[in-house]
Amino acid sequence: MNPLSALKTEFQEEYDITKKFFDVFPEGMNEYAPHEKSMKLMPLVTHIAEIFGWPEYIMKTEKLDFAAGDYQPTFLQTKAELQEKFEQDYEKSKATLDKMSPEDLDGRWTMNMGDQIIADYTKYSAMRHALNQITHHRAQLGVYYRLNDVPLPASYGPSADTEM
Repeated sequence: MNPLSALKTEFQEEYDITKKFFDVFPEGMNEYAPHEKSMKLMPLVTHIAEIFGWPEYIMKTEKLDFAAGDYQPTFLQTKAELQEKFEQDYEKSKATLDKMSPEDLDGRWTMNMGDQIIADYTKYSAMRHALNQITHHRAQLGVYYRLNDVPLPASYGPSADTEM
């Protein structure tokens, strides 16, 4: 399998798993955080949804410069808004991935804070980083859910809350 094909498959798999987590998002808990240094629940899930838009952004830019204001966080209030944002960002990136050739993954992409380069990637490795971020933050979400007795959907196999 070529790298682009593998990315498309992984992107779809992460979408399917994340959708199950968002489907059980508990309304009324937007401000929950397990610790004072932890993200609140709604900003966490919003961030996960936004990451599904990264492949499209990565392919149409050469860098993300935080100092220049390239990133503006999204603020959501409801489960419906979350699901809508998630679907929109997923669809944009899916369309981008479907139009790409494997050679498109060779370009460079950086994350900057002004002149300071925070990370320097190939377009491929930037997308791999995005997939890793989805997994990382969804695992955080699983902890938040567990601490609040929200049944965990299956992800890479059954959870303690799913039937085998």
